[in-house]
Amino acid sequence: MIETVFRSEDVPAPDRFDRWRELMRRCTVPLELDSDSREDFRASQRLLEFDGISVWPTSFQPVSFRRTPRLIRQEDPEQVNISIPLRGTLFATRGGHGAEYGPRTLCVVDSARPIEVRTRSRQIGIGLDVPKALLPLRGDALDQLSRSTLSGREGFGSLLVTFLTQLARDTSVYRPSDGPRLASIVVDLLSALFTHHLGTGHDLGPETRRRTLLLEIQAFIRRHADDPDLTPAAVAAAHHISASHLHRLFRDEDTTVAATIRRLRLEGARRDLADAARHGARVQDIAARWGFGSHASFTRAFRDAYGLSPRDYRHQAVDGSGARGADGT
Repeated sequence: MIETVFRSEDVPAPDRFDRWRELMRRCTVPLELDSDSREDFRASQRLLEFDGISVWPTSFQPVSFRRTPRLIRQEDPEQVNISIPLRGTLFATRGGHGAEYGPRTLCVVDSARPIEVRTRSRQIGIGLDVPKALLPLRGDALDQLSRSTLSGREGFGSLLVTFLTQLARDTSVYRPSDGPRLASIVVDLLSALFTHHLGTGHDLGPETRRRTLLLEIQAFIRRHADDPDLTPAAVAAAHHISASHLHRLFRDEDTTVAATIRRLRLEGARRDLADAARHGARVQDIAARWGFGSHASFTRAFRDAYGLSPRDYRHQAVDGSGARGADGT
């Protein structure tokens, strides 16, 4: 993974807008950019590049973007851009028709089509660029998607937005060799979102369907890890598959469903133990909150995972002397 970082405060005020415009040129398609704040433009942006995919978390002052016919004739990288506001609203105009995209909605842009996008307030969001050739797009599918407002709050849209925000939050945990795997996850989630919206799920290959189902199940387990009734059987039932099918999905992940549930519960309990706001809560109550029916079994599992008892871990976390070292992070 290649990461480029831009912070306006690192650049002299007269040069900030031009420097940011140069980075945007690397992030996405050629654009005309303008801003009323260009004399002292404020922005922060990171460009993450891996295996042909670009992800760019960004924050910037009000600005306008224009993809004109002239720019399209000059260069068309044949890609799909997804703009996802997390704070603020995008106002897009295509062919004389306007649309608004608020927080956690997905604005789909075809690099071969003119568009104008404006913001009226400071914007925080994530951009994503994917080559068209990697996506299951037939006929006028991309035109349909460009005219739609896709939700990032539910279903595959939520999975995609959650994955991108987690990726952007900390890239230090990934190795250069992880690039192809990360790209595969992005393409699978975006493909599943598009085909679900278009009603063309049969266009997905069996391996993409398998990986997408696995990602959906993993997200489900994260959301329900604190449910004491969460078991592999309950996970399978919630996704209308057999228990044997569920276990086959995890076979290539070097873990099991039960181990995944236990790991996420331990991580949740560890966060609570280190949380000063929960310092008055009993260890056994935290264990019960995260689905552990027995205080003794929780203590054994916690010690096996982190090398300390829950009580000792809490003391170190409160003292600030060793909470980071217990799990190596």
